[in-house]
Amino acid sequence: MNSEVDKDISALMAKLDAWIEKYCSNGAVPVLTGMNGDMDTVGSAIALSSCNSNMMACGLHLGRVAKKVCDELSAPFRKIGANHSNWPPSLSGIIIVDAASPSQTGIDLPEGVPKCIIDHHDTDDWNLSSDDIMIKASVSATTEIITQYLSQYSPQSLTTPVRKLLIAGLITDTGRYRHAGKSAFSATVTLLEDEQIDFPSLVEFIESQETSPSERGSLLRGLERSKSIESGSWNIVYTNSGTLEGRLATLLIGTGAEISLVSRTREGVTRLTARASRKTTLHGIHLGEIMETISQQIGGDGGGHGGAAGWSGKADRIAAESAFIAQVATINRKE
Repeated sequence: MNSEVDKDISALMAKLDAWIEKYCSNGAVPVLTGMNGDMDTVGSAIALSSCNSNMMACGLHLGRVAKKVCDELSAPFRKIGANHSNWPPSLSGIIIVDAASPSQTGIDLPEGVPKCIIDHHDTDDWNLSSDDIMIKASVSATTEIITQYLSQYSPQSLTTPVRKLLIAGLITDTGRYRHAGKSAFSATVTLLEDEQIDFPSLVEFIESQETSPSERGSLLRGLERSKSIESGSWNIVYTNSGTLEGRLATLLIGTGAEISLVSRTREGVTRLTARASRKTTLHGIHLGEIMETISQQIGGDGGGHGGAAGWSGKADRIAAESAFIAQVATINRKE
């Protein structure tokens, strides 16, 4: 990172440390994950919680990779229900990691409790009170922010398991570094100072995802249903699937598509998952901004990164797909 960014990050870390010290000294501070339960949000929450006994990582869901890594490392994480209201009597504050809006936590947040939002999404929909703070940095993954904080204020917390959690978050959220900035590599180097970590073996473990016969069938059917369309100056390959939307969207990018879109409808809720190649984002596509615009047009909640984003809402699947395709068409290609 350049000196200007370093200075900004250092100021943010000081602000975060002051908030943690203040509220953890007064009582319990849950560290809540985004409801998608991906490795970035889960790894960030567990790693941050390791620096103070009054913190506990919790959330609605553990994604497939996150569950696998947490089980391997015996990492402490408490799953809570969507209607959770049994907060500790000594609740002092709450930290939310890797969620661009309250709805992305999947639960109703406790009222009147000071919040600390730690995030790296380019777009967000948080309304903060005077006791709340936003720790937001222009980095590739939330785990970069946590790595910076622990390195600076709690280096003893960077145990081998914590480092592995943070590396796993970096690997997965940057698309195996395809969408990584320089700071992501810098954070990885910092985490790999632990000689006990075999990086190639860790990557292989993370990427070795087993699928059941029904899941493989779902992926294959999703590929069979795929259609290619030109939207303005962009190529989109789109399909629908009942599971593993993120993996299917990534597979479609592997076919050479500039943008992939996978939709799903379950229990009256439609979800869009999109991916874009690195070259496509450099030429002007920002999927997070597109999803945010869609939410303004047809309702729901959307956002994310330049190369990976999502939307969910009550709109019909076809209407949501059409809104996405139409919005892409309005974006001019940068040469």
